[in-house]
Amino acid sequence: MVNNKDKNTVKAVNKNVRSSPRKVNNLLKNIRGKKADIAIRNLSFARQRVAFEIKKTLQSAIANAENNQQYDIDNLYIKEAYVGKSIVLKRFRARAKGRASGIKKPYSNLTIILSENLNQKKEIHGTKS
Repeated sequence: MVNNKDKNTVKAVNKNVRSSPRKVNNLLKNIRGKKADIAIRNLSFARQRVAFEIKKTLQSAIANAENNQQYDIDNLYIKEAYVGKSIVLKRFRARAKGRASGIKKPYSNLTIILSENLNQKKEIHGTKS
């Protein structure tokens, strides 16, 4: 899916991820603005369970860029990565004296937007002469 605003962006959406948006956003903060291959590496070694779902969405966005738009996957970086609320399953836990307390099981909608970095700046090491 290509955004109409910017021609060199590719998007992937994962709906109903079984984790709260707060937990997902913690991982997304770490990968925003990074190159796609570095982000996949970081997500592979993340300890959180939801890292697998984020990695799967990122790989889908990379596949969209490669197959649909013929972008070079070495130049892709994460332009935007955000999460929103989805449904909330409401359950209850039985408590003492006939009471009940609520359990909320939130779901998230995950969106990752990749962009192609066309201007590659070579870092020059050494003096500034």
